[in-house]
Amino acid sequence: MWFRNLQLYRLIETFELTPDALHDALAERAFRPCAGLDTHSMGWVPPAGREASQLVHAGNGRIMLCLRREDRILPSAVVREHVEEKAEAIALAESRPVGRKEKQRIKDEVLTDLLPRAFTRSSHLYAYIDPNDGWVVVDSASAKKAEELLSALRETLGSLRVRPLAVNNSPAAVLTRWLEAAPMPGFELGDECELKEPVDKGGVMRGRRIDLGSAEVKSHLDAGMQVAKLAVDWQERIGCILCDDLSVRRLRFLDLVMQEAADIEAEDALARFDADFALMGMELARFIPAVVEAFGGLDED
Repeated sequence: MWFRNLQLYRLIETFELTPDALHDALAERAFRPCAGLDTHSMGWVPPAGREASQLVHAGNGRIMLCLRREDRILPSAVVREHVEEKAEAIALAESRPVGRKEKQRIKDEVLTDLLPRAFTRSSHLYAYIDPNDGWVVVDSASAKKAEELLSALRETLGSLRVRPLAVNNSPAAVLTRWLEAAPMPGFELGDECELKEPVDKGGVMRGRRIDLGSAEVKSHLDAGMQVAKLAVDWQERIGCILCDDLSVRRLRFLDLVMQEAADIEAEDALARFDADFALMGMELARFIPAVVEAFGGLDED
């Protein structure tokens, strides 16, 4: 359940739904498996897993939810093979070539036949709403996937006014300054970075498990490259990759946090989920403002 990536959004309006009211709204679009010729299906499921019945999980003023997506797995190569076999059979039987329009009709017939029998694959996308601090936090490395969850939530609720995190200072400039000199107090450099030339289709340098203070890295900075991604630790509690698009990737809760989690007694899986969510929420409630402050504060415009 511990989030591994962060896409951050600010609530533009106060989120006034209670957990019970939000559950009732999500229930109208609860997940249902693909049916008939559906290529995919999306809906809300209990974030705490199959043991839970509620479509939200509330704790310390924060509300977690989970969007499940089911996709039918029908490789294009399989469809193409069936189409070619049917087209070849028609051509041999009727001694004539099969045109493009007829092949499209055959493809539609193949899809109609194969889709209901195709295997399915599911994925889960988690997020939580923090009405008190004004955040929506999505566990995704992809902004596109995060927007998919937000779009589904807007359709469910009728409206959800949020905007992506915006800050006053250029993230690339701040991260570059950290690498050239030193990060702000509370942050420590890790052993990974990605540098880019600040031009379209410019060069990219990626380094893992390297000394970020080495002469090689410095030479790239001296050549004008800027930091696009930078590994950092925060207060010995969180490790991550900070990115110039303001996403947080490969989020890790370090030993101090995980030991605190282990020290919390939980009677069952649901109690463990509740304890972990509470601890994660408290850590991120401190970490996110620290990241925002590092980038010069919120851009309210």
